[in-house]
Amino acid sequence: MSNSANQTVNVISGLELSSSPHVHSKFTTQQVMWLVNLSLLPALISAAVFFGLYQLVVIGVSCAAAVLSEIVVKIIRKSEITIYDGSAFLTGLLLGLIIPPNFSLTSAAIGSAFAIIIGKELFGGLGFNIFNPALVGRAFLQAAYPVAMTTWSKPNFAVDTVTSATPLAAFKFDKVITGIEPLIIGNVGGSIGETSALAIIMGGVFLIGIKIVNWRIPLSMILGLILFGSIFWFIDPIKYPNPLFHLFSGGFLLGAFFMATDWVTSPYTSAGMWIYGLLISLIVVVIRLFGGLPEGVMYGILIMNAFVPLINRLTHPKIFGEAK
Repeated sequence: MSNSANQTVNVISGLELSSSPHVHSKFTTQQVMWLVNLSLLPALISAAVFFGLYQLVVIGVSCAAAVLSEIVVKIIRKSEITIYDGSAFLTGLLLGLIIPPNFSLTSAAIGSAFAIIIGKELFGGLGFNIFNPALVGRAFLQAAYPVAMTTWSKPNFAVDTVTSATPLAAFKFDKVITGIEPLIIGNVGGSIGETSALAIIMGGVFLIGIKIVNWRIPLSMILGLILFGSIFWFIDPIKYPNPLFHLFSGGFLLGAFFMATDWVTSPYTSAGMWIYGLLISLIVVVIRLFGGLPEGVMYGILIMNAFVPLINRLTHPKIFGEAK
């Protein structure tokens, strides 16, 4: 068929033929990254309030190490410097929020560098990494500095009955269940930016509202955690904690809103997002209740990151006219 005939067909059918992508966001990648950074401001404020201004220094060192590591890698690879897109800064910020208060500045910098070099740039940079880089950095720190990564500080406004132990550790080893109110406010032990459920929810709702975060992943994780947590709670409410304790304690909400939702390492299909979120929550509950560690959010997300290509393949919509 001639070009003129093709054009006639296109005009008659009312179709405009063009190459992908066909779905566009109103935000650029740079805008998305800096908006996510901005959404973490409530968590930063809560960190300073409950654990002191020094935590901002720890987080700042983590961010600086991430940015400098990316610059060095780009120079070595003779690639374009892309630090202005905010992705390296975000990796450092997230890592700084999920390490213990008063953490060693040197160790924070090492973990942040590992997150960028191994978790991100080794795979080709932004858009190619398989695993969430900040969680890769935390997993490294967990293996390299196990004592430091499980040494917690007592919050500034703690009452006499509050210890420096995290609520999950207190339950795991002493069978003590922390009340819901301090978990929501953040006046409990834990990582620098994960203790205040209220602060995290504020940032997460903001991202959902401007359509940077797809609501299906955090909702599926929350529903999954409530479902799986309730099953064991109904079986034995004395032995197992109630689902609200699961929801507001530890790093679950920070992971649900800011890490599991990473565009690169999460499924792109609607059905895939539900499967992904539910399975993360299942892993979290199993580790918390039956594993040797009190927390399982990091491992739940990293494990399911590995299954994202398979989930995408199994849930990808069938192309019209595609042969079986």
